Amino acid sequence: MKYEFTTETKVVRGVTVKRIRRVDTKELGGFLEHERNLDASSEAWVFGEACVFGGARVFDGARVCDEARVFGEARVSGKALVSGKALVSGEAWVSGKALVSGEALVSGEAWVFGEARVSGKALVSGKALVSGKALVSGEAWVFGEARVFDEKEITEGKVIK
Repeated sequence: MKYEFTTETKVVRGVTVKRIRRVDTKELGGFLEHERNLDASSEAWVFGEACVFGGARVFDGARVCDEARVFGEARVSGKALVSGKALVSGEAWVSGKALVSGEALVSGEAWVFGEARVSGKALVSGKALVSGKALVSGEAWVFGEARVFDEKEITEGKVIK
């Protein structure tokens, strides 16, 4: 096991989460509800005040940091980064080298992957896909079955399909 739980706890969205600490270096990490939230056999890590709970999982080399929250059945994998006050929930998946930051929300069954970025107060939801080097930022909404890919930038308005 690469980490252990400390005695420090807090309640987030009605769920008690516990701070983790690396066993080898004693470096403090973020907060988990269960051991299954963070793959102990990979390079994945949860930092700072970030929380992962429910059935959510962080694995491969993914990172969750700052005050980000990953919950529900969401997945963060590859070398993806979820930071700031971002939320990843539902059955959403963030993977590859994707970045979800700021106050962005990725929810439902949405996928953000490749080198895509979702930032600001952007919302990606439903069965939407954001991929390639796409950027969804500002207060943009991408939902339904919408697709944003390649190097497309959506910085305001709604993309619905």
